[in-house]
Amino acid sequence: MKKLIVFVIIGFVAQLIDGSLGMAYGVTSTTLLLTFGIAPAVASASVHLAEVVTTAASGVSHLKFGNVDRQMMLRLILPGSIGAFFGACFLSNLPGDLIKPYVSLFLLVLGFYIMYRFLFLRSPQEQTNHKKLPNKQLIPLGLLAGFLDSTGGGGWGPITTPILLAKRGIETRKVIGTVDTAEFAVAVSATLGFFISLGWEEVNWFWVGTLMLGGLVAAPIAAWIVKIMPSHLLGVLVGGLIILTNVRTLLHSWGISEDLHTSVYVAILFGWSVSLWWAIRNHRKTQLSNEISS
Repeated sequence: MKKLIVFVIIGFVAQLIDGSLGMAYGVTSTTLLLTFGIAPAVASASVHLAEVVTTAASGVSHLKFGNVDRQMMLRLILPGSIGAFFGACFLSNLPGDLIKPYVSLFLLVLGFYIMYRFLFLRSPQEQTNHKKLPNKQLIPLGLLAGFLDSTGGGGWGPITTPILLAKRGIETRKVIGTVDTAEFAVAVSATLGFFISLGWEEVNWFWVGTLMLGGLVAAPIAAWIVKIMPSHLLGVLVGGLIILTNVRTLLHSWGISEDLHTSVYVAILFGWSVSLWWAIRNHRKTQLSNEISS
């Protein structure tokens, strides 16, 4: 019973983060399964099967709250699905541990850029000037993100969300909602790939069911949070999450002494807290100036 409650809570928290920030369900859930000694391919397969249901619920919720750019979502689905399918089929033959630090380093740089942009460069008017990204950018992005999502047990959101947020003129909540909704097709394709390469019997249905249950409860709550929260505050939250998760990956990949881990995490959390305070302060100043001008 204790294990059931723990896994439901993990699924709830993972989906709450993923649905409101556009990332981290796969990373959070896969990390948990790996701590129980589950093989990476089996852990990734179980998480993606759970995501078939949780991403469907999340997508419906985001559509209901108007958080989805339908054209961009449709253009991400096909390459993302193809990448996820082949990533799942060839997971056992891929040097995922060798590639992971380089991807994390790239994402870390993007995380700092997003923090800087939403704190100092983003203006309220920018949200209304929505720019459509060409297929030559969306297709390779979908292929890469889908591929790494399957091979790493999570990666669709951490790769797609920061890259789309780094593009000027795209509303934050639209990026998060679009990425989350498109992830349903990615999860289905990855699951099919894992079933072909591993078989149904390798999946632990208890973990899948509990992760699904927690995610289903969290999905509409997360979509509502995206709807009401100021976009620049969401941007700072996303940027900080990207920095924290990828620094953790790099510390372990580079073999940094564990004695330094706590100091690094404390420094990041302190900087993240200050950035959130600054974002809230800027939001209040903007609200005040708008009230005075009106």
